[in-house]
Amino acid sequence: MDWGKVIYVFFSLMSLTSIAGFLYEHGAVTLFVAASLNLVSTFLKIGVRNLLSAELLASSLVADLHLIPAFIYLEIVGNLEWAIALTIGALIANLFSVGLVYIESSKIHDEY
Repeated sequence: MDWGKVIYVFFSLMSLTSIAGFLYEHGAVTLFVAASLNLVSTFLKIGVRNLLSAELLASSLVADLHLIPAFIYLEIVGNLEWAIALTIGALIANLFSVGLVYIESSKIHDEY
């Protein structure tokens, strides 16, 4: 078992589920946790050399660039609607990322 991949997929899924948690219960702490987990996931994707690494990193950066402004809109501006809209964008980017992980895993499985 590749433990590096386990940790990398773990943080990707934790980020995705934390975003879903914020969309269910609109709390600043939940959004902060989701953004933090997504940043960790992004840092883990830097330097990865695999089939879809560029696409995975790009989708994670898109999610970061949605979650950070969403937190700013929620806490500083006080606009919950914009925070939710940006978080939905991050959710879509993370769903795309998880789909890429699934495709990559099936491609690697086919090679063996």
